[in-house]
Amino acid sequence: MPEREEEKGQYRVGSEEDRGKENHIEKKGRKKQEDKEELHKLEEMRERLIRGLEIQGTSERVLKAMLRVPRHMFVPEYAKKGAYIDTPLDIGFGQTISAPHMVAIMCDLLELSEGLKVLEIGTGSGYNAAVMGELVGKSGHVYTIERIESLVNFARENLNKAGYENVTVLLEDGSIGYSGYAPYDRVAVTCAAPDIPKPLLEQLKPGGIMVIPVGNYVQDLIRIKKDNEGNVHKETRGGVVFVPLRGKFGF
Repeated sequence: MPEREEEKGQYRVGSEEDRGKENHIEKKGRKKQEDKEELHKLEEMRERLIRGLEIQGTSERVLKAMLRVPRHMFVPEYAKKGAYIDTPLDIGFGQTISAPHMVAIMCDLLELSEGLKVLEIGTGSGYNAAVMGELVGKSGHVYTIERIESLVNFARENLNKAGYENVTVLLEDGSIGYSGYAPYDRVAVTCAAPDIPKPLLEQLKPGGIMVIPVGNYVQDLIRIKKDNEGNVHKETRGGVVFVPLRGKFGF
């Protein structure tokens, strides 16, 4: 009789363990389903955002590139719900991720294509670099500079999770560019400079294009083309608002 009680007790405990395992599996399955539904919802929101950019006249190539980049993977967790709203988002340290329409405008102005080498000043969360990485493809490369170490780590982690191998994040003073990989086919500056930094012009290849916001409180988006003789041609493409460029040739 005692032996049966012991067996019965063992059986009872075993049942509780089994039920615990079943509950764990059930919760895991429910979480997986919730994650799947959330991802589907985010994808739908991204498509709606891209349709809105199409109405604004964004090129087909840029629209397709932005559709492939999961913006929600490039914002802090607290900002994820707003990832597909066409607005800048706070990423900490007084910095922002640019509004999608501004990313689209800059990419169109840069005329990015397969195989180009790009220098970006102001990595932030890495989103803009990811979009440019899509546009230059596996045969091209984006070198992006950030002065805040925590954001360098954040951007590297985001780009790695999203699978971008053609983007290199550098911890440097972006206002002086990066001569190690110069010259560049394109230079994209995502923070406002008091004037066009001379080192960036020097590192721009003949035939290359730079896009940079210039000004303090009132900023103009300047598109610069360097011809094959090295002459610089500038044109203003509208008023913008960006965080300031810091460093030797910044504010």
